[in-house]
Order: sequence, then structure tokens, then C-alpha cells
Amino acid sequence: MTLLRDRDLTRAFDHAAAGYDRLVSMNPGYHADLRRSARRLRLPDGGEGLRVLDIGCGTGASTAALLRVAPGAEITAIDASAGMLERAAAKSWAGHVRWVHAPVEEVARAGVQGPFDAVFAAYLFRNVARPDAVLDRVHALLRPGGRLAVHEYSLSGSPVHHALWTAVCRGVIVPTGTLMGDRDLYRYLWRSVLAFDRAPQFVDRLVRGGFHEARALPMPGWQTGILQTFLARRGASGERRSTS
Repeated sequence: MTLLRDRDLTRAFDHAAAGYDRLVSMNPGYHADLRRSARRLRLPDGGEGLRVLDIGCGTGASTAALLRVAPGAEITAIDASAGMLERAAAKSWAGHVRWVHAPVEEVARAGVQGPFDAVFAAYLFRNVARPDAVLDRVHALLRPGGRLAVHEYSLSGSPVHHALWTAVCRGVIVPTGTLMGDRDLYRYLWRSVLAFDRAPQFVDRLVRGGFHEARALPMPGWQTGILQTFLARRGASGERRSTS
């Protein structure tokens, strides 16, 4: 299947930015699911003194989820879409947030330096051409013992979950996106999930990337087997996990 990539995908997100928050608001669990994944990072209460990197922040929903869990944290939020980032930065923020316009592969060139206590990535890894290279960058940016949470659509491998995802996309997501003038982006969303790692495969990718304690936790409700929180951490002494 043909998928949008790189500049075409970034332009599609730029175009969709104006209506993106309205569309996701039609999913009553969207923000609650992000907060659940943020809580699963198990950051210290309040997050005072923590540095957290939010990669692929979009219009700021993931950033808001992190601030609900760790209001005292210093958050660096980055995204490759200028349109999405403009929408995020225009909102009122109670915490300390720094916005950076850059693809995740180019964070160093954009002046983003570690170490970070935690990295949060929501709906990002399906959208990058080289996920292993991004994981390498994330591993380098985390402090020893730092935690990673990946909030992502990743099917369980069950035909039931595959069929359910396709039914929801054909019946709700793609028609709604088409009405908003972004048919190609939401057809991409449907197909990118089908093409992406199944949940066990992404856990294996984390392990191959040198992360420790990698695991997948499903979301409750109808999205069980479709939407996951992947958790992992960098080794306490900074070493990579052996994959031999």
C-alpha cells in the first residue's frame, strides 16, 4: 500500500491542523487515553525538576496530558508540522513548555540537548521513515534510568482487531476526515496502522534498540488490541541491553 511520507505527510498535517482538535474531540476517550499513557510513565508526583521531551506533540494534546501528570516538569515539545505546532503554541499553558519546530531526526540541529528524565511519543513512530534511528536518538537523549512511553496504534495481531480497526476507519474516521477536507491524511491513518509493527514486534524493536523492561500495555475498552502504551527505560548505568 502507498503511504504518505516525509514532506507530503508534513504538508498533510499542516493542512489538517486547523480542524485537528475538532476531529479528535469526537473521540471521547482521546485525551483520557493520552493521560493514561502519561501516568504509566510513573513520574514522581508533581514532576518538580524533571526534564521531559514530548516528541511529535502535534497540537499539544500529549503536552497537556504530561502537564496533568507532572505540572512541575520542564517540557520540550517538538513537531515537524509548523501548522500543528502553531496551534499548540497559541493555547494557554500553565506549565513551562518550550516549543521546537523540527523533525525528531533533527532535534540536535534544532538545539535540543539531553539528558531528559523521560520521553513521551504519541502517534509518532508510524509516521517516521526510520523508526530504529529515532529510537537510537531517544536512547541517547535519555539519562541513565530514564523512561520512555510510546502511545501508539499498534494492532495485537488478532484478525478481530484488524477487522475492527478497518470498520471504524471506513465507517467513521475516513468519512469525517473527508468532510473536513483531509481525506488523504485519514486514509493514511487507516493504512499506516495496518502497515505498522504489531505490538509484539514493536516490543522486540525496543529491545533491539537497547532498551530495558520493554512491554506493551493495552488501552481498555473497544481499543484494546488496537491502541497501546509501550514502556521501556534506558539502563541505569546508561548501557544498552545486550541483544545477542
